[in-house]
Amino acid sequence: MKPLFTTAATSQGGRDGRVVSEDGVIDLDVRAPKEMGGPGGHATNPEQLFAAGYSTCFNSALNLVIRKERVSTGNPEVTANVSIGKDSDGGYGLAAKLQIKIPDVDRETAQKLVKEASKVCPYAKATRGNIEVEYEVL
Repeated sequence: MKPLFTTAATSQGGRDGRVVSEDGVIDLDVRAPKEMGGPGGHATNPEQLFAAGYSTCFNSALNLVIRKERVSTGNPEVTANVSIGKDSDGGYGLAAKLQIKIPDVDRETAQKLVKEASKVCPYAKATRGNIEVEYEVL
């Protein structure tokens, strides 16, 4: 792969620390959620950051497919629900459920657009075969 763009973020303290992007646009406190024994509060966590990236990337891929297919739609909305849990090896694993709304198209067209977007989205490619991913067209 020939990179079009590369970025970096540096974290300290893991789930009880801070993450900062190289340009300083992202500068966030990180805390484990209460459900995982952490304090929760006004801080983010890796799952929220992954969900934000996945939903944004998939929405971009969806818009690309919509333009390519020349389909007239309203503004699509993608919500990524990301879960973390224990896996069978004693470690942790992720699962994702993407909920997708594409206004002004029938369900069959929306499902086709989602399927095509999953073929071009880098996050969808990276997760395919690695974590459980469900696509729900709303």
